[in-house]
Amino acid sequence: MASHPRQGGFDIDGMDEIDTIDLLSATLTVKSSAWIPRSEGRFFYIYYGDDRGPAQQVVKLDNRSLGVRAQDQQDISLSSFGFHYIQAASLGAGQGDLLAWGVYQTGEWGKLDHEAWAWTLEAGYQMPFLPWHPWLRAGYLRSSGDDNPQDHGHGTFFQILPTARQYASFPFFNMMNNEDGFLQLLLRPIPQKLTLRTDLHFLRLSETRDLWYQGTGAFQRRKSFGYVGRPSSGHRGLGTLWDLAIDWGLNPHWSVYAYYGHAFGGKVIGATYQDRDADFAYVEVTLRF
Repeated sequence: MASHPRQGGFDIDGMDEIDTIDLLSATLTVKSSAWIPRSEGRFFYIYYGDDRGPAQQVVKLDNRSLGVRAQDQQDISLSSFGFHYIQAASLGAGQGDLLAWGVYQTGEWGKLDHEAWAWTLEAGYQMPFLPWHPWLRAGYLRSSGDDNPQDHGHGTFFQILPTARQYASFPFFNMMNNEDGFLQLLLRPIPQKLTLRTDLHFLRLSETRDLWYQGTGAFQRRKSFGYVGRPSSGHRGLGTLWDLAIDWGLNPHWSVYAYYGHAFGGKVIGATYQDRDADFAYVEVTLRF
């Protein structure tokens, strides 16, 4: 795949091509077979090049001071090498599942040498023999942060252009300089129609000398880098998130999705905001035709 992203998000001039950002990727996937039954393995490579700079009034975001970053007019050029492996297996009367995922990044972050990583391990167990068919899952994710804003290296994992909803339905965090241990329970009171999901996330920063990052990548050609960062103030505790989601398929054409999340903010949030806690809720109606 080779592409340029397009503007969107909060930009009212949506779909305008950002031709100063280059994306390249290649994947090799091994599907489930007699050799690896009920499993899948994938290797992937992603190149990200971003030469938005002074002409576009874009300043890179990292843990250096604003004055130093503003003087760094060199491009970002990153290569990501990664894999995932997923497997399901019968365990007693139920079914277990396993997921492993990892990425190593190298390249140039403007004037800095970039080297970063991220990985996650997840496991689950489905119990179709019980009412509401519970599926219990647990996992741990960690991504690298930068431990020294004064050296010539950049060690913060860069998430490129993610879709936050897949891993952070209440997106006050992302996978940059982050640790996320979670528990998850899925219930299906009416199979194929009604699904309930509740999550509990325990969130910390990987490095105290790095920032608390938010955002989902470039969505404008000019003025915005695509991420924001707030100081850790020497703390690691970001907070605890509990949320609940309901997905209800009314019929083959209409469905309703409702979400509520409550964040119990930690010391990182408390150092910036007087009120640490926050709530987020929405209802989404989808028509398929």
